[in-house]
Amino acid sequence: MVTKKDEERGQDSLQEENREPLLQDQEKTSADRKDKHEWMVYFSTFVAVCGSYSFGTCVGYSSPVQSAITEDLNLSIAEYSLFGSIMTFGAMAGAITCGPIADFIGRKGAMRTSSAFCVAGWLAIYFAKGSLALDIGRVATGYGMGVFSYVVPVFIAEIAPKNLRGALTTLNQLMIVCGVSVSFIIGTVLSWRALALTGLIPCAILIFGLFFIPESPRWLAKVGQRKEFEAALQKLRGKDADTSQEAAEIQDYIETLQQFPKAKLLDLFQTRYLRSVIIAVGLMVCQQLGGINGVCFYVTSIFESAGFPSNVGTIIYACLQVVITALGATLIDKAGRKPLILVSASGLVLGSVLTAIAFYLKTYEIALEASPIFAVTGILIYVGSFSIGMGAVPWVIMSEIFPINVKGIAGSLATLVNWIMAWLASYTFNYLMSWSSYGTFILYGAVNAIAIVFVVKVVPETKGRTLEQIQAAING
Repeated sequence: MVTKKDEERGQDSLQEENREPLLQDQEKTSADRKDKHEWMVYFSTFVAVCGSYSFGTCVGYSSPVQSAITEDLNLSIAEYSLFGSIMTFGAMAGAITCGPIADFIGRKGAMRTSSAFCVAGWLAIYFAKGSLALDIGRVATGYGMGVFSYVVPVFIAEIAPKNLRGALTTLNQLMIVCGVSVSFIIGTVLSWRALALTGLIPCAILIFGLFFIPESPRWLAKVGQRKEFEAALQKLRGKDADTSQEAAEIQDYIETLQQFPKAKLLDLFQTRYLRSVIIAVGLMVCQQLGGINGVCFYVTSIFESAGFPSNVGTIIYACLQVVITALGATLIDKAGRKPLILVSASGLVLGSVLTAIAFYLKTYEIALEASPIFAVTGILIYVGSFSIGMGAVPWVIMSEIFPINVKGIAGSLATLVNWIMAWLASYTFNYLMSWSSYGTFILYGAVNAIAIVFVVKVVPETKGRTLEQIQAAING
């Protein structure tokens, strides 16, 4: 006998069964719509990180072509050393001017400017008949690198939704190491002039791609282009997306910031911006003084000094960078910025200690057969640890923490500090190694240990928050 309760239960069950497919269809439709909305963000990011890849080709160029260029153009060691290092000074000039350029002509305008310098630089290197043209070309590509190092992560951070911002901004570092690694590899089979021409490819893709992607909505809002701001945001989020809440939040925040006077360099040291400056500059100092540029530029000699086959070690080094940086990109929006950088800094300490042990054993001729094992293990742990966090995360955080009214000048300062520290680390590496090979890596380990303390005490977690929420929390 069927009771009334059984009938009601049956109807409820039938309704539930009918509701489940409907909910699944709604969820699927929502997911499909979300994917459609985000394709322009992905495409815009791809175009922007072509600049990061171009950055990597500039860094990776000088190593595989050294013997060929010195032989073809009869360069002395001093002349080639100048060619290799002068790029850093071009990058410093780019760092000084990148913020004002990006503020004045926009993020896309800054990327076009940077690409133009890189194209001119590569062509100067390709047609070079002597050291002067080589140096001019190297300075020009260095300038492009300095601008790219700031504007690419800033542009990506400003266009990405908060749930994708960390991963997409990390692609900046991934494409840099891809550019370095590919240059190392193809540089072994191409002539130095042909390798210079390959540097034009990412620049060409970037210049062409910029015609199809929107400008940063936040920059458009800052300069008062209201219609263009709304159109760019709608294009990034999809034509069917409701952007009213996000647009209102951005607009309200920028209107609040515009009540302040135009920012100058000294204004960064006011109380309301000082914490952001300390975080950004501190992370850049920790990133570079931990020794990465010394290790990167001289990894071949490090393996040789420790008694490990340098060609095998360099190939492993190049591949490991790419794989671990890609892993970091997948983890940053799940694990968070702060945990990732703490794990990275801890690994850098371990890698430095193991490498120091290797050189200590070799210096005092103790267990010589163990020295190469410690060396290669230490260097690979060091490189892998840097790639997963310390390489990319400081740039991600730098792109998130500054209000847009000071972002240009503050970003220039942080980028300039990064390049000065990069030059200092690479310049002092050989002097430190001649002083004490194991002492050098003990020093790097100590710097990375200080970085752990700095991150724990000073650096905030920015995962899952809008740029406006992050900046309001830090700067009050």
